[in-house]
Amino acid sequence: MSNEIVQSMETRGMPRLNEPAPAFEAPTTHGVKKLEDYRGKWLVLFSHPADFTPVCTTEFMAFARRHADFQKVNCELLGLSIDSHYSHVAWVRNIGEKFGVEIPFPIIADLKMEVAHAYGMIHPGAADTSAVRATFVIDPEGVLRAMVYYPMSNGRSIDEILRLVKALQTSDANGVATPEGWQPGDKVIVPPPASTAEAEARMGEGYECVDWYFCKKEL
Repeated sequence: MSNEIVQSMETRGMPRLNEPAPAFEAPTTHGVKKLEDYRGKWLVLFSHPADFTPVCTTEFMAFARRHADFQKVNCELLGLSIDSHYSHVAWVRNIGEKFGVEIPFPIIADLKMEVAHAYGMIHPGAADTSAVRATFVIDPEGVLRAMVYYPMSNGRSIDEILRLVKALQTSDANGVATPEGWQPGDKVIVPPPASTAEAEARMGEGYECVDWYFCKKEL
């Protein structure tokens, strides 16, 4: 990777949780898309190293199979790699022809790597110019709520990404946290008391408590 690219990354910095997600406007397989187009919806923006590669193909098919489930929770999907628009179109057609899976969501063609750099998808040492497997969850207000990075050699769990979106939505709607492996219908974690008086009262508030700082409840 050139020194100019590395210096550019250091200058821009990485996107940060609970801050506005970097704005973008880019060509996709479904026409030009902007971050603003997704206002009012949750968005999973995810990058992959390259078209016509086996691990990426498995991920895209898994995202496609769960697309309707993401839409049920008001969440859209948007893929990205630094391949050309024509490469994306050819790859989508190939997946349909060879695997029988239609890709229903758009894919950004980021030849100039503008979106990839804005979101920190290019990592020195991981590849020369390929985007790593990065996943960003953006809320309906355009705020970055979660980001996960995977190495090029290992595919993501799409079920886990969907679970994460549901967990974030549950926390927002109810002012709670969710434990490891939480699934809809499981008990949630009540925020810890903020004072000694609240801690003293917590054990008698009707929650399922192990101790004053660790209480669960059903929604």
